Amino acid sequence: MRILISGSSGLIGRSLTERLRSASATVYTLVRRKPEESQNEIGWDSNAGVLDSSRLDGVDAVVHLAGKPIASRWTEETKRAIRDSRVRGTKMLAEAVAQLPRRPKVFIAASAVGFYGSRGDEPLDETSAPGTGFLADVCQEWEEAAAPARDAGIRTVHLRTGLVLSRRGGLLARVLPPFKMGAGGIVGTGRQWLSWISLADATAAIQHAIGTAELSGPVNLTAPQPVPNAEFARTLGKILGRPTLVPVPAFAVRLLLGEMGDELMLSGQKVLPKKLLASGFRFAHPDLESALRWALAQ
Repeated sequence: MRILISGSSGLIGRSLTERLRSASATVYTLVRRKPEESQNEIGWDSNAGVLDSSRLDGVDAVVHLAGKPIASRWTEETKRAIRDSRVRGTKMLAEAVAQLPRRPKVFIAASAVGFYGSRGDEPLDETSAPGTGFLADVCQEWEEAAAPARDAGIRTVHLRTGLVLSRRGGLLARVLPPFKMGAGGIVGTGRQWLSWISLADATAAIQHAIGTAELSGPVNLTAPQPVPNAEFARTLGKILGRPTLVPVPAFAVRLLLGEMGDELMLSGQKVLPKKLLASGFRFAHPDLESALRWALAQ
């Protein structure tokens, strides 16, 4: 199988590339620097509208993960870059594959649980309505940008991804140092829900989505047991053998991080992977403790 991946240098992209190659797939990667064709690299620049679409002809699947990281204070310029990197890149790639003589069987595009906005204790699955806020708006535009692929008859999947647990990157890598020093604790009220997934399950689920014809549309890339922030803090402290007595008050989060802190750290979603479970996917780490122990052992 020939698979094209964008965002292959990111946390999920690196792991997925390794997994697919170990399964004997031929993986092509989109890169923004000068490509090395001997390494199956293809150059692209979504801002400049540059992509050699002829080299995409005949790929069996596209997994589009590229996008500007969101974990920084949001200025208007940063928000514009976050939106553009997702919407422009997705639209450009979707239009390119829609026009190929030999189209891929599936177009898998990243999205996020931010689609649902802040919803308190409401259980959310793929049929739930979108929420409000910057991230919810971006996710809706992000998913709609894949319409050219869908309209061309390509099976299209939107991965509404939660917090990916890995010590190699993401939130877990950022909070480990203070937690190891005994300076970790709940954020805000601690009642906001965290919808998470281990890196191993995230990459396995994407591989599952590539090969599962009945999966299309939004697919929640989260474990089946979301937890409140306070439970996350207690579980991580327990595994590390450290106290979790240092809370981070909401006003401090808002003061330091502004709108980004409000949407990413003080808000939450209780997201359930209804479609993955119905399609027969089995999680290696369905509960938080097993996922954290696996992540910390890598």
